[in-house]
Amino acid sequence: MSALTKTLGVAAVSAAVAGAAIWWLTGTDSQAVVLRPNDPQTVAAGAAIYARECASCHGANLQGEPNWQSRGPDGLLPAPPHDETGHTWHHPDELLFRLTKEGVAEVAGLEGYKTNMPAYEARLSDEEIVAALSYIKAQWPPEVRRRHDEMNRRAGGGR
Repeated sequence: MSALTKTLGVAAVSAAVAGAAIWWLTGTDSQAVVLRPNDPQTVAAGAAIYARECASCHGANLQGEPNWQSRGPDGLLPAPPHDETGHTWHHPDELLFRLTKEGVAEVAGLEGYKTNMPAYEARLSDEEIVAALSYIKAQWPPEVRRRHDEMNRRAGGGR
């Protein structure tokens, strides 16, 4: 697979996720999901869930897999980082929740899209997904968290 093909594939997935974010931002009046990075119990529960369900791919320190923006030999994108170097914090709480619960292909409308990232709705409860995402957000630097909070406010959560 050529570098151009890999780049175009990454761009297509990024565009689809961005499109899903735009649809979500313009298509809903309020957010039902709110992450709780300041709640010690939620973050502690999320740390255990993250370690069990996410760290094997996204890294114990949220660093993701190497070359996460380039497709591997199997044609799949490696797991992205969830720390401040990645793009997780560029998406509102509700979209992060839906991507985790329903899967990228479903949320972004990418029929037949292949990924190593499973949809977690059959494996984790909604509360467990919120806890894992809250743990991730709790690890971000204060400025990144502030920017994410502001994005959530603009998205209609009023937080």
